[in-house]
Amino acid sequence: MGSKQYSQLVSSCRTCTPDQRTKLIHTSISGYFQFVTFSHRWGVDEPLLRDVEGQSVYETKDGLRKLQAFCLRAYEQNYLWAWSDTCCIDKDSSAELQEAIGSMFAWYRRSALTIVHLADTPDTGSFGTSEWFRRGWTLQELLAPRTILFYTQNWSLYGDPTSTNHKSDANVMEELEKATGIESRFLTNFSPGMDDARSRLQWASSRCTTRPEDIAYSLFGIFDLHLPVLYGESAEKALGRLLAEIISQSGDISVLDWVGTAS
Repeated sequence: MGSKQYSQLVSSCRTCTPDQRTKLIHTSISGYFQFVTFSHRWGVDEPLLRDVEGQSVYETKDGLRKLQAFCLRAYEQNYLWAWSDTCCIDKDSSAELQEAIGSMFAWYRRSALTIVHLADTPDTGSFGTSEWFRRGWTLQELLAPRTILFYTQNWSLYGDPTSTNHKSDANVMEELEKATGIESRFLTNFSPGMDDARSRLQWASSRCTTRPEDIAYSLFGIFDLHLPVLYGESAEKALGRLLAEIISQSGDISVLDWVGTAS
């Protein structure tokens, strides 16, 4: 109630008509709660929900430096809210994990910005060889956001230091096409669903996941599917369920030509 934003909103509302006031309040609240999502390769000692719950992430602790850097970059871009998959999901709850996997694409799509940290890309190097482009879960984290910024291992903005969206940067888009084999029209304006199902599977065919069955689960959002997450099943069974649902909804049996690898 005592925030600067609240005071500015109250001041502005005093001179508005009722209709203008409603619109102003809606716009102000929507803007205030815009959030940034984080995309990265998991490392050792990543902080989980229980490690950060009820405390500031800016406390100096081992394993928090990457999370701290992400939050600082989000703040530098004028956002007050940030979401990281490492510590914003209770992975001890199977129900919450199921919901998170089913909602992941939508969360990245609704974010105002996705920050990508390429831990293996030096400040002066090209990001095309980064392992980030070989991981299963990062495919939807690339396709879903409308605004994305890549950062190097030292948290420098990749390429043009004035860029506000790498999906609007012609040079970066050219590199992204080469690194992923995905046409720019899909990278900038992707819609989840069954269109070009075989191509979507091919995009994932060179990627891998730590848990074999995740190679299927990481594609649920790309195809706009909500299927049970059954950790412990084989990758073959998980992919079989995915392909069966794709064929059922699309009628496209050519997807059976696709062969993915999980490792």
